[in-house]
Amino acid sequence: MRLHLKVKAKGITIPFDHQPRLVGTIHKWLGKGNNMHGSLSLYSFSRLENAKNTKVGLYFEKDSSFFFSSYDSSLIKIILNGIMKDPILFNELIVKEAIIQEDPGFDNIEFFKVASPILIKSRNELKTDHLIYSNPKANEIMEKVLIKKMELAGIENPGFNIEFITNYYNAGTKMINYNNIQNRTNWCPVTIKGPNEVKVFAWNVGLGHSTGIGFGAIR
Repeated sequence: MRLHLKVKAKGITIPFDHQPRLVGTIHKWLGKGNNMHGSLSLYSFSRLENAKNTKVGLYFEKDSSFFFSSYDSSLIKIILNGIMKDPILFNELIVKEAIIQEDPGFDNIEFFKVASPILIKSRNELKTDHLIYSNPKANEIMEKVLIKKMELAGIENPGFNIEFITNYYNAGTKMINYNNIQNRTNWCPVTIKGPNEVKVFAWNVGLGHSTGIGFGAIR
């Protein structure tokens, strides 16, 4: 299930590195004492739309929007209740409308664009590398992370394949600073080949690592 949020933002400038503030807002709406922080997330959310780069931050010439998706529909209701109590995000951004979207069908769809950059981590005993979309290992790790989330949700793996579309005309990478940690992320669409249930699950929980802090949402 997906919650689309329209945000009053016209004329407002926010910091480039605002992602932790957006994460903080999500947890505010989830409520104090929620156990979602730091755990494997079965939800994802997009970036704030319609922002333009300036010398001092991201500027909104008009209002913005973003979405929150979750495999567990009860989280959508919790978020919605939290918004009703306190619709303020940060820097005077305010939710002005919320629309719920039920899970769509993707039987004839394999192409998915990203709504927030996909982060792929490869860990060993010495360090953690951030893989880019052109590295074949990135596809393998992306599949493994989704399988792990399916196991957490109690979904049997029916078999599927996910790949970055490496020859997409504007595919690229972007360095995202999150709490003083630099993350090399991927702005690259993907193909998901498999049953509808896998596509819907990915559409809700996102792809790659750290979807709970704003990476890996797809549309």
